[in-house]
Amino acid sequence: MRISIVDAFTSTPFAGNPAGVVLLDAPAETAWMQSVAAELRHSETAFVEVSGDGPKRLRWFTPTVEVDLCGHATLATGHVLGGEQVFTTRSGELRTRADGGWVSMDFPHDPPRPAADDVLGALPGVTVTSVARGKWDILVEVADAAEVRGLKPDLDVVAGWDARCVIVTAPGDRDDVDFVSRVFGPAVGVPEDPVTGSAHCLLAPHWAGKLGRDELVGEQASERGGIVRVRLDGDRVTLSGQAVTVLSGELHV
Repeated sequence: MRISIVDAFTSTPFAGNPAGVVLLDAPAETAWMQSVAAELRHSETAFVEVSGDGPKRLRWFTPTVEVDLCGHATLATGHVLGGEQVFTTRSGELRTRADGGWVSMDFPHDPPRPAADDVLGALPGVTVTSVARGKWDILVEVADAAEVRGLKPDLDVVAGWDARCVIVTAPGDRDDVDFVSRVFGPAVGVPEDPVTGSAHCLLAPHWAGKLGRDELVGEQASERGGIVRVRLDGDRVTLSGQAVTVLSGELHV
């Protein structure tokens, strides 16, 4: 089977979020895919069935669990396959389009709902301005980007929350960035995700409502860092990013 390692949401190797992309000629056993993802140790590995016509089945695994939606591994898959692609997934039908060095993805939006979660114990040194929940994640807005960049969360506490991830966000601190974020998912085996496309399904409607614009640019301010363009369109959100293939070869097991 063919396998690639792709740095997603970046134009620079060794930045953005690395994802494994495994091209399957036939359906594979879930336990085997989980073992491959655990071996690769990336935050997600994508497995896509490429034989036959019509939409391609796409699944995503962290090192410990299968997840319902993953942006950066979908972007990596669209980058590897090129052109326009249609995928069937646990989150419905998704589409990618590779053009001009960018890959755009048509994803469902995840409107935030105000929440009363007590987050202060796990997020020292920040000024919380709002807390919301989406379908999978908790979204915490704080006072400014410096708090996001300097945050050292208590990941043991975060791992006990009833959520896939906690997203911490604030207004951007550069002219070319509308908002910044960091994403922590110890409950799914990802202490901090370098760049999280699916989190922007929740970030996009949150910041579109606050800033009064449907097209925005987000920076995920992890150590590797990455840029995500978002465009809100009704109940869908288009996420766009660049990608770089850093390794390709064959999987022998």
